Amino acid sequence: MSANKELQQGYSAYSTSLDQTSLLNRLIVAMEKGELTDELLEHMPELNEAKKLNDKLKYRMSILEKSIADQTLQNKKNGVKTVIPSSGPNAAPVEKKGKKDGKTGGAPPKQAKKIDYVTVEDYGSSILGRLQSLFKRAISEAFPGLDAPLLLAETPNPQFGDYQCTSAMPIAAKLKINGINKKPADVGKEINAKLPKNIDFIEKIIVMPAGFINIFLKTDYIRSQVSLLASKGISLPKVAKKRVLVDFSSPNIAKEMHVGHLRSTIIGDSICRLFESVGFDVLRVNHIGDWGTQFGMLIAHLYDRFPDFLNKLPDISDLQAFYKESKKRFDEDESFKKRAYECVVKLQSHDGDIVKAWNTICDVSKKYNQIVYDYLDIKIKDVGESFYQDKMVDLVKWIKQNKPDMLREEDGRQIMFPSGCDVPLTVVKSDGGFTYDTSDLAALKYRMLEEKVDWNIYVVDAGQSLHLETVYAAGRDFGWYDESKQRVEHVGFGLVLGDDKKKFKTRSGETVRLLDLLSEGVKRATEKLKEKKREAVMTEEELTTARDAVAFGCVKYADLSHTRTQDYVFSFDRMLDDRGNTAVYLLYAYARIRSIVRTSGVNDTQLAEYVSNTPVLPLNHPAELKLAKHLLKLSDCILLVLDSLMLHQVCDYVYQLATLFHDFYNECYVIEKKGDEPPVVHFHRLALCEVTANVISTCFKILGIREVPKM
Repeated sequence: MSANKELQQGYSAYSTSLDQTSLLNRLIVAMEKGELTDELLEHMPELNEAKKLNDKLKYRMSILEKSIADQTLQNKKNGVKTVIPSSGPNAAPVEKKGKKDGKTGGAPPKQAKKIDYVTVEDYGSSILGRLQSLFKRAISEAFPGLDAPLLLAETPNPQFGDYQCTSAMPIAAKLKINGINKKPADVGKEINAKLPKNIDFIEKIIVMPAGFINIFLKTDYIRSQVSLLASKGISLPKVAKKRVLVDFSSPNIAKEMHVGHLRSTIIGDSICRLFESVGFDVLRVNHIGDWGTQFGMLIAHLYDRFPDFLNKLPDISDLQAFYKESKKRFDEDESFKKRAYECVVKLQSHDGDIVKAWNTICDVSKKYNQIVYDYLDIKIKDVGESFYQDKMVDLVKWIKQNKPDMLREEDGRQIMFPSGCDVPLTVVKSDGGFTYDTSDLAALKYRMLEEKVDWNIYVVDAGQSLHLETVYAAGRDFGWYDESKQRVEHVGFGLVLGDDKKKFKTRSGETVRLLDLLSEGVKRATEKLKEKKREAVMTEEELTTARDAVAFGCVKYADLSHTRTQDYVFSFDRMLDDRGNTAVYLLYAYARIRSIVRTSGVNDTQLAEYVSNTPVLPLNHPAELKLAKHLLKLSDCILLVLDSLMLHQVCDYVYQLATLFHDFYNECYVIEKKGDEPPVVHFHRLALCEVTANVISTCFKILGIREVPKM
């Protein structure tokens, strides 16, 4: 056996073992933390089935609990005494308060085959994307009809090229199942034979004896692409334009925004920014809770507290207190409760003064919400539950006319079981009223048929997954959208935790208000800048700009840098650390790069002239090339996140970029000083600095972080 073959086999065994070890470590960590990750469920099918069953049982239990509560209330009204054991095997279940009462439904089966909703028209500077497209086509042509996986990634060892396709071994295994015996090496050669000849960015391709296909990039291609980024600016991949609706934030009226709204607001805004960066037509929708029976007590309380509200907007300084006051009166004062019910009836009948009172409460609440949105640079349009009131009536008529067989009556309710769902959606309650199921169905119908969106993205906490999947299943049954062409997706996320690993709350156990949280961020950022003695070198205006960038950027980045499906611990100390993967580290890195360009004394015109005369930058040092290669991965990162909607992948990319720049700057002089001689500016490295800063700026825009040239 040749030394090369032994080396390749050893490398193959090592890579396989390394991947397996990494996988096992992730699974062990997930089990230790009690996190049911998708990866863990995939490798433990019995646990996956148990989880599905448990989720379904939870929903069934919620329906039973509601039925018991309704019957108990009815018995009380009729003077019938209800005996409910407080403990023991026959004890009634204790009702758990959900985020939105009335939501029901079990999840339908997940789609078996992944759908590529992103159509790439121009890969831009992408290398991995272009390689994937080339190899997918080659595998399809070499082995038509075979469901063959594409395994293509960067090589950990430059000796084996820049990228490596390892699909040959699993393809050989699949062929063997079908009675065709082929060595992985032969499979690799057949794939290679179907690739186009003279690919502009590939130096050579080598098929190894184990079937690995090693791809070596042309160094001049990398140099020319970075020169192109320096001369023409950062270009993202061009993808087919989509009309996209993103439903995010969604606070309730008359209650101040709290930490529970943080993740939906930040993640939703960043997803919108990502879509806008590639030219999508984006509808930013705030599905606020601005309708319901609770407005009766709020309106009645408003009349008592602020009788002149029709002429002057009331100064309600504490929305939470106002809500609690009205709730207390509703629970304790029968005459007030009666007036509250009367206000609800009048509101639903669109009584003029009552509607004005409702608008007043909404306006006050929205004013507080807007302060939060302004701090975080959030643009969003309110389309609340009130918008769908008439549409729910039309929805029920539409179902009865077009899909009457889908509705069935049960205990006076009009319910439906979407395909693959074991628990129904309640479309009409026994008293003729509507539920959140009805509202969400009406919203889905409106968005797909009237707004005619291509993608409908719901940024809602993970706890609503089963409910939303059931609504989506109903939409498919009704024919409102074709899932093979239109993307309707729930972007779920975990909880924000405190240091005790429980839901983040104040010391007194209250929910943390977002305004208080952001104000604390401003205070901490101010202290951080003082600690760095920045007031000595920055103007008051520069300090304020830097303070706000740090305060709000650190909160956003701490959220986005975590895998959104997992919970994370909120800690200002970690967020404001200028070492490691934090917004503060990246803001300092960005400001430092801009400072290097300013210090060089080279203006934009001079640098542009150099780049235009140097279509192939002389990047020869290993640190230069490593940084250059990573710069070209921005397009790959964008395409990846467009598919996954996992923003932490952008954070990982930009953090690695800042780290690679740090290594480059330590090893390569940009401005070289030799004794008393005038400093020498290495223009090709200065161009590399400029491109790096521009790429970081692009990532900041997607993440919603304010860039500051001076820190």
